[in-house]
Amino acid sequence: MKRAVILGECQGGVIEASMPRPKEDWVLVKIHAAPLCTEYKMFTAGKKAAHLGHEAAGEVVEIAQPGRVKVGDRVAVMPQYPCGTCTLCRSGEYIHCENVVDFTAFTGSDEGRATVAQYLLKQDWLLTPIPDDISYDHGAMACCGLGPTFGAFERMQVRGVDTVLITGLGPVGLGGVINAKHLGATVIAVESHPYRVAKAKELGADHLIDPRDEDALKQIMDLTKGIGVDKAVDCSGAVSAHRLAIDALRRRGQLTFVGESGAETPLVISRDMIRKGIDLKGNWHYNMKDTLNIMKVIAKNPYQLDKFITHIFSIDDIQQAWETQASGECGKVVVQPWS
Repeated sequence: MKRAVILGECQGGVIEASMPRPKEDWVLVKIHAAPLCTEYKMFTAGKKAAHLGHEAAGEVVEIAQPGRVKVGDRVAVMPQYPCGTCTLCRSGEYIHCENVVDFTAFTGSDEGRATVAQYLLKQDWLLTPIPDDISYDHGAMACCGLGPTFGAFERMQVRGVDTVLITGLGPVGLGGVINAKHLGATVIAVESHPYRVAKAKELGADHLIDPRDEDALKQIMDLTKGIGVDKAVDCSGAVSAHRLAIDALRRRGQLTFVGESGAETPLVISRDMIRKGIDLKGNWHYNMKDTLNIMKVIAKNPYQLDKFITHIFSIDDIQQAWETQASGECGKVVVQPWS
């Protein structure tokens, strides 16, 4: 089978790899759509990698034993390799599993763990059914395209009456625009990249603010009649965006951090947390009980997703796919391993 690899700085390639085989409740999935996420950062940094990706949609083609899926099922593949038995997994919060499976030790090989490949191994309970009227490309948006902000909005109980601030309009943030508009919320989006600003407008963002503007906070407050936004989600990982979102929240507002960040964000406990009464959360993905609901979002927004997915590449064109991502001139990029 074909599998994408990073060979060096800004150098991608495709190799022929051995076929993985399922065992126990793990199944073999033929991948038809593999959205790209943050792998391009390793590509630009020259960090060699042989097993890439964590998003996919495809068809079950082999099972080791009868279980939750059967051969021929169309599925979206959830990320990671959780144990399925710890308290968090049983509650649906598998993304925070306390006993992640050692893939190599369990399967006896590293083969089958990558999604930017033609085949993948995955536990059957991590496969979400894709209805027949949803394409593989759209179904794959149940992973990082829509998933992080969908989970954030579920936790904050975003509704149509809310004004939602979204900071950072990479693919995750753009997915947030789709999720927020699906709920009927008013969206104030913060971004400086011209392409992403234009794409957010196309997806329905109501107001766009350049974070480089000295009066960015004032603009948000003016749009909310001096009250502040009801809910906010940061998809940038930038400390300046964290602080802007905190300051832009109304009293008793809620902010969820989705964008990864290793930096320290200043927080004044009395002013920000106690006197203002805001709630700060972190969100990686969404609860497994919500898989049917995210498929409903996908089913009801096909035209939005067509705008969101801006580039589709064959796996043989992985070099161009990562170069496109690195340019920032894209929405969600999807690799089709069999095209």
